[in-house]
Amino acid sequence: MKLFARALVGVSALALLASPALAETITIATVNNGDMIRMQKLSGEFTAQNPDIELEWVTLEENILRQRVTTDVATKGGQYDVMTIGTYEVPIWGSKGWLVSLNDLPASYDIDDILPAIRGGLTVDGELMAAPFYGESSMVMYRKDLMAKAGLEMPDAPTWDFIAEAARAMTDKDNEIYGACLRGKAGWGENMAFLTAMSNSFGAKWFDMDWNPQFTSDAWKETLTFYVNLLNDAGPPGASNNGFNENLSLFQTGKCGMWIDATVAASFVTNPNDSQVADQVGFALAPDTGLGKRGNWLWAWSLAIPAGTQKEEAAKKFVAWATSKEYLELVASNEGWANVPPGTRTSLYENPEYAKVPFAQMTLDSINSADPKNPTIDPVPYVGVQFVAIPEFQGIATSTGQQFSAALAGSTSIEDALQNAQNLTEREMKRAGYIK
Repeated sequence: MKLFARALVGVSALALLASPALAETITIATVNNGDMIRMQKLSGEFTAQNPDIELEWVTLEENILRQRVTTDVATKGGQYDVMTIGTYEVPIWGSKGWLVSLNDLPASYDIDDILPAIRGGLTVDGELMAAPFYGESSMVMYRKDLMAKAGLEMPDAPTWDFIAEAARAMTDKDNEIYGACLRGKAGWGENMAFLTAMSNSFGAKWFDMDWNPQFTSDAWKETLTFYVNLLNDAGPPGASNNGFNENLSLFQTGKCGMWIDATVAASFVTNPNDSQVADQVGFALAPDTGLGKRGNWLWAWSLAIPAGTQKEEAAKKFVAWATSKEYLELVASNEGWANVPPGTRTSLYENPEYAKVPFAQMTLDSINSADPKNPTIDPVPYVGVQFVAIPEFQGIATSTGQQFSAALAGSTSIEDALQNAQNLTEREMKRAGYIK
């Protein structure tokens, strides 16, 4: 029996030596949008190239994703090895040392190919802290037929005064056509994303260089007054309840003359399967007032590696694959160029096949006109175009958005909304220690 047992041990040892090493599993937390679901579907290409790495997916709704990855990254829990985060989180988490630098990705990855505006929002002290999966700005989407009927021609780079003139001329309330569809629903990522970007072009800012709130400034009063008056005159009923999805529906059903919103919406409004006006859509840059900044934002969904991971090398391999030039070509070959994740690489916009996509160039121009490190006309102590990259911003902007939505609905005055925004922001900034 002892000889037999020793023989079994020997056979087992030989079998272990002969078998390949166990694959390393990395856990990827991501948001449940179409581009990310496509990435998961195509990830078999990655595992075929890297048989020593297995992928475990945790796909979550956006709000739940934010909660879970924030807790994990802050505690260095190590639950996730790759996480999908936005441009808002990257500068905050990167400056706290919560993310792994990606500056050492292989030369073939070509970091310099990342669009400068997108890369700037993901870089902290010279270190790339997240790799962009797709990027977006905002722009004007408009009905060419209604613009012609109004006797006007949309410039490539309109002013807010032109937008207001055109919106009022295009409006036909008896036939449920409204010249301007803009976000009015309260929320830091809804009306405040639009209004913060818009305010930049009017010369407004959230804070001065000493972190004092600036909502009682003339520039903020001009911004909010212009916005409220425009939507009262040329906006749809109930505009204070409308966010991205509501305005998308209005535009696709032919009820909007102009919609200023995310560049990613271009593929939706030009898709004849979904949009009744697909063949009449034109594009222009977000408006300005001639002061040097346009009213457009900048955002990217990106892949980052938390500092708590024990599988950094494998995680970097996946991040490099999913945000590479080769991945874009993989999507194009499977889904067509119009479905390639937009807004990340210069080489994509130099590709003659992608150039045929009708909204490609205006998306690129919109992204390039945004500068997250210098978002306002006057110097400010923060980065971020439609947000302020401090942890307190989400809560403050949600409350401020409620004030401005109330002004749009007519339940409070513009002056009171701005004063209330000033008071609540000042209170929170004192509580957080930014000001005394």
